[in-house]
Amino acid sequence: MRTTRAGWCVWRMPNDLPLAIVMNAGSGHGDAAAARDTIRATLEAAGRPHRFFLIDDDHPITEVVADAVAHAKHEGGAVVAVGGDGTINCVAGAAWREQLPLGVLPQGTFNFFGRSHNIPADAREATEGLLRGTPRNVQAGMVNDRLFLVNGSLGLYPQVLEDREAWKQRLGRHRLVALWSGLVTMMRGYRSLRIDVSDGTRTRQLRTPTLFVGNNALQMEIIGLPEASDVFRNDGTLAGLVLKPIGRLTMLGLILRGALGRLGDAENAISFAFREITVTPKRHREKMKVAVDGEIEWLDPPLVFRAAPRPLVLITDGERQPGEDPG
Repeated sequence: MRTTRAGWCVWRMPNDLPLAIVMNAGSGHGDAAAARDTIRATLEAAGRPHRFFLIDDDHPITEVVADAVAHAKHEGGAVVAVGGDGTINCVAGAAWREQLPLGVLPQGTFNFFGRSHNIPADAREATEGLLRGTPRNVQAGMVNDRLFLVNGSLGLYPQVLEDREAWKQRLGRHRLVALWSGLVTMMRGYRSLRIDVSDGTRTRQLRTPTLFVGNNALQMEIIGLPEASDVFRNDGTLAGLVLKPIGRLTMLGLILRGALGRLGDAENAISFAFREITVTPKRHREKMKVAVDGEIEWLDPPLVFRAAPRPLVLITDGERQPGEDPG
């Protein structure tokens, strides 16, 4: 079923590949139940063997993902993530570690990973695409031993994500809520990071509100970073972004530039492509707060950002081209 070549997995996927499906059982207003019914009906109509593994108050995501991965390994199948970028990240990390193929049925707010691989948000269309799909090797990023598919960051951006989650609990999971909450956080005030960043040949001492590392070409295209084309090559290149120390009005200007897809033109934003960087805080800390695909982690410094040493195997029926966004 699988051979390896220079660390890359080559899958020959049968049409009856069993699917272990991880999804949240309680995401608002019956949407999860409706999506589950649609996914189940589509798979049953195709005769595809499958089993759902549901996340709820009594079954946390880490336990559910472990059960799903064990089932997929036992059955010689694939593991499928249903949810937003955070849920997809958790499932993808486990699939990557166990060298299992991954299917994705996106249900989140922005769905950068799904959109990057032409996977629609509609549950029926995405499931039909999964049934037609073939395995493809895709690049993942890593910070220390933590996998990320879209981005990893520290400083202001993790605080934006924490505040955004609180706003979503009050106002719902909509893109406008996410954008508004980010604006409120940035305008409220923040402290700059003092870090050393080394690429192995040179070390730079930086004072910056945030360090952002991207593995998703679509996200970078949207905000206007020229390094999107480097990441799109899928050859182990990631993109970094740091901001110079700035005031609130200048920060507002950067937000607007990002919304207009022109952040790469801003003199206060510095972006760069790299293979590996090591980030060390100037002040000793036991752990550093890092945002990984929208989830907050506390990691021991120094932080090493790089592409994963082998690819993730993703089941998809299409590839996005530069400049194309399936929405």
